[in-house]
Amino acid sequence: MKLTDILKKSQKTLFSIEILPPLKGKGIQSIYNVIDPLLEFKPAFIDVTYHREEYIYKKRPGGYLEKVSVRKRPGTVGICAALMYKYNIEAVPHIICGGFNKEETENALIDLHFLGIQNVLALRGDSIKSEPYFVPEPGGHAYALDLVKQIAAMNKGIYLDEEMKDAEPTDFCIGVAGYPEKHFEAPNIQTDLHYLKQKIDAGAHYIVTQMFFDNKKYFNFVEKCREIGITVPIIPGIKILSSKKQLLTIPKVFNVEIPFELSQAVHKCKSDEEVQNVGIEWSIQQCKELIQQNVPCLHFYTMGNATITKKVAEKIF
Repeated sequence: MKLTDILKKSQKTLFSIEILPPLKGKGIQSIYNVIDPLLEFKPAFIDVTYHREEYIYKKRPGGYLEKVSVRKRPGTVGICAALMYKYNIEAVPHIICGGFNKEETENALIDLHFLGIQNVLALRGDSIKSEPYFVPEPGGHAYALDLVKQIAAMNKGIYLDEEMKDAEPTDFCIGVAGYPEKHFEAPNIQTDLHYLKQKIDAGAHYIVTQMFFDNKKYFNFVEKCREIGITVPIIPGIKILSSKKQLLTIPKVFNVEIPFELSQAVHKCKSDEEVQNVGIEWSIQQCKELIQQNVPCLHFYTMGNATITKKVAEKIF
């Protein structure tokens, strides 16, 4: 079922999660171990992240260095199919621009269509560590907007091969990312919203936000979206603080501000266990306020940690 139809049918705020594919060499049971403890909250859907290749340099005999492509986690197609088969819950694969040309993107979408996977999250993706900025694959998309356009075209039966006749249209429900505190590459929030509106106009059906720790950021973001004519569901993304290190990494990696009150409480903690307790309580209060405002769904970035997500969910669902 399309994610937007799931949201329309519900009279209350739903629960959903994002999971990571297992590290290469690990079995799918590692994913089940994250999902199983959270089934009691009836996830409306499960996002599966995609992790593109990285490049490392290996020293070879003779002393020269060889550039080697390494992918630490598998792709999303097989995982999403397995999750839908096992749990009968909608799985949403992340489809990214990085590392794919348009033909490869089309082939992946055809596979998903064959498997009955109706929902996708279209993202540009991050740059790889060896590059200072995002570089598209030759023949690939530079922006998520172009990826949305390709998926929307397939939904109309328009494929890359212009000579194809009577091609069967796909039927994807397309999600895109939104940034309450703006994307780190955007010069300002107005420009960021302008590009977000372009993605919706191109055929995207819903928005999932980047994590935030101050609900005012989300509410202001939604208000600005509505003011410029974005009417699709906007699902808030929730991340639970779990270590002191995240006070440094989250603002740097995700361009997200951590409120002074929360950072002060974390600084007073003597262990990561205490930090988790602070993070759980903050998220509980954050989620309660969001539910009071009738948000369509609370989307938890689990990062493979079911325990703290469960502690929050059992207090609000």
